Amino acid sequence: MLDALTHAENALLGERRPLTRAEVDAVAALSLDHLPDLIALAHRVRLAYCGPEVELESLINAKSGACPEDCAFCSQSARYATEVDVYPFLDLDEVLEAARATRAAGATQFCIVVAVRGPEERLLNRVIDAVKVVQDETGLEVACSLGLLRPEQAQRLAEAGVKRYNHNLEACREVFPRICTTHSYDDRVATARLAIDAGMELCCGGILGMGETLAQRIDFAFELAALEPCEVPINLLDPRPGTPLEDQTVLSPREALQAIALFRLVLPGAWLRLAGGRERVLGELQAMGLLAGANALIVGNYLTTTGRSPEEDHALLDALGMPVADGPGEGRFLVDADGAHARPAQPPRRPTIPVTST
Repeated sequence: MLDALTHAENALLGERRPLTRAEVDAVAALSLDHLPDLIALAHRVRLAYCGPEVELESLINAKSGACPEDCAFCSQSARYATEVDVYPFLDLDEVLEAARATRAAGATQFCIVVAVRGPEERLLNRVIDAVKVVQDETGLEVACSLGLLRPEQAQRLAEAGVKRYNHNLEACREVFPRICTTHSYDDRVATARLAIDAGMELCCGGILGMGETLAQRIDFAFELAALEPCEVPINLLDPRPGTPLEDQTVLSPREALQAIALFRLVLPGAWLRLAGGRERVLGELQAMGLLAGANALIVGNYLTTTGRSPEEDHALLDALGMPVADGPGEGRFLVDADGAHARPAQPPRRPTIPVTST
């Protein structure tokens, strides 16, 4: 059975080609007793394609709660009785204060997140104003997560200097209808493609542990790879009281590490960012998440849950000997025409996989 790992390593590190679904399935079929071997391979792939650096990002929940959508994992939905804070878009001074804290924490990315289906005109203008202030005052690269976009909105964000747009698929196509009914999987794919077409980098991932099977996790990784995202956030479900998934059993640490490693094999050149739920699900094994292929972290708090301190994450990276990616410079990380911190050098393009209804 370990021949599957050798075969995958030869493909990714020798032939430098993407793995096929059958090759990934063969690796996934290994029992969790072989998890250390899978983690070791994922780490070698991460180093070969991306190097040892870890990219740090912080985010701000700039408008919280009262969202009309029914995403089953989300305590910000107005449809569920949760105790989440509800407030309109923050003042610019509050956004700027959070961005300065992000810079002080050693991060290069700052993401402005709002709880909406999609931005109406007034909100979009306020976000763009905030993007400009943060860029001018901190020099951080700014990402946004504003829900579903129209083409002209994506273009305006790109023109305002938004580097990455976050729009997670959340789950694979087969699972998505169980998670959300107020918009479709294809709605999310369309916005992801609009972001790329407008010239922004795409940040697109989701949540693992929402009742999906291992095969469906692999489906999800391949569906994400078809969009060629720059960054893939990997959230691990931390069930929120009052939501439909409040009683969902969380993944075991070994299941989570297996998933992270498989995502690295399918997406060898992306930033794989460990995000919400890592403290609860991985616990003392968070370092293993970075050895299993992740090369980026959300530092500080998440949207509606509390993370650990940036100092703890810096200490973890120091212990692992993993330097923090710090923006422009020589080395394997590319720098774009504007001198901005950019994505890892990319592997050969995989054949296009249509993301359409079945």
